[in-house]
Amino acid sequence: MTAASPLREDILDRAAAAALALAADRPWPAIALRDIAAKAEVPFAELYAAADSKRGVLAHLSARFDRAALGVDYAESTPVHDRLFDAAMARLEAMEPHRAALIAIAKADGPLLAAIRFPKTARAILEAAGVEATAARLAAMTAVWARAVQVWRDDEGALNRTMAELDKRLKQMAEQLGKIGAGF
Repeated sequence: MTAASPLREDILDRAAAAALALAADRPWPAIALRDIAAKAEVPFAELYAAADSKRGVLAHLSARFDRAALGVDYAESTPVHDRLFDAAMARLEAMEPHRAALIAIAKADGPLLAAIRFPKTARAILEAAGVEATAARLAAMTAVWARAVQVWRDDEGALNRTMAELDKRLKQMAEQLGKIGAGF
């Protein structure tokens, strides 16, 4: 896999910002890739070469948010629970400024389409925390992430409910994984 060129990254970053701005103002289904290119002030052909659909733009945006989780540094002695919590919260905090647009997109996409991206995010959170993403752990973290996002959508302000839910679900995850010998 080759690294993306700086020009391609710039086009995708601009398209992601444009998509979020448009989604905050208009229904997501009414927004075309061409609209995103126009708002981003990039030639449509160049955007299409970088991402040939709105899904491609959203995949780039999701990867950007995942990088927030992956960028968290830990001391070796930090407990796994805390590392997972911090990585998940770093991603949620990266999403927070775009809450209205992200919620609008998720509602327009429906729960199944929105949830398709959850396993990739769950893997990023596990890897960010230094936890091998085995099948059982990935399934468990995907469920934790899905619930955390569900609570985040309704939790405005300091994210106290989201943090409490994430903490609770991570503890349950560790307990359940421990019971099947897949713990940390």
